[in-house]
Amino acid sequence: MLKGLAITPPVLGRISIGKVVEKAGKRLPEKDDQFTITSQVQNKDGWLVHPLDEGLRKEQGGKIRNIPIRLLFNDPDLNFRAEYSLFDRSTGRPLCVGNGESCKRQSEDGIKSLPCLSPDGCSLAKGGSCKPYGRLNVALSDDDPLGSFVFRTTGFNSIRTLAARLQYFQAISGNRLSCLPLELRLRGKSTRQSHGTPIYYVDITVRAGLSVEEALTEAKRLEEARQMAGFNQAALDEVARQGLGNGAFEDSEDEGGAVVEEFFTPEAITEHQAVSSDAARSAGNQNESSLLEKLERSGQPRKSA
Repeated sequence: MLKGLAITPPVLGRISIGKVVEKAGKRLPEKDDQFTITSQVQNKDGWLVHPLDEGLRKEQGGKIRNIPIRLLFNDPDLNFRAEYSLFDRSTGRPLCVGNGESCKRQSEDGIKSLPCLSPDGCSLAKGGSCKPYGRLNVALSDDDPLGSFVFRTTGFNSIRTLAARLQYFQAISGNRLSCLPLELRLRGKSTRQSHGTPIYYVDITVRAGLSVEEALTEAKRLEEARQMAGFNQAALDEVARQGLGNGAFEDSEDEGGAVVEEFFTPEAITEHQAVSSDAARSAGNQNESSLLEKLERSGQPRKSA
């Protein structure tokens, strides 16, 4: 295995709730009220739609609001990775990734491990260029149980909800997260800052038409069938864990360019700050400057800047 190269789950396509459009000669991110499933091929008009998108769109009357999924791993942190991330917006190169306690940062002397004070306490993150960034890998069909589609987000509503759901489902299923029949579900909420316009985020639930009890029964049945066939889920989780830990940064410079274009433009950062600030006020957290610090905080007292 090449050292310094993060080995990520194989990706067959992308899931998004927005797109990049050209306005006045600039390519800018635009939010949407539906899922879009795309391939990994991009042309001048954007990412090419994946064949799975058409089938789900027909089933749901034109807009995809639910996507049936299975997870690849039993460990929630392998399925969904979220950190505070800072990219070079001109090159797409990852510069710094942290979890609120420690970070890995590019420097002239190579990659350094440093304390992470979260975006509000870090001088390098001034201007809102560092923010939570999560990647969720899911399987959309049983044809390729090791292939995945990736959903990327910098929205704290999606990050917080996905992290909680995965932990809860792992707990109630007895560590059978990879066997549960689940679905991605698009949800909306409004804040004072959005002036009544819905803000969309992503949730994970059991598949439509199934109760939690039925989903747990299905997970147990599938786990037993896999074990009978010799499928070693524990070994798969461990190999994935080693692969993700093999590099300092999960996103390559090539991938980072697309990420920056969609999530880390000045316009996207301004919008994210406005929504986060409003969410903090509406939650009554007047003594917190931002909700961003809560995403990865482990319950320790806040460090002073």
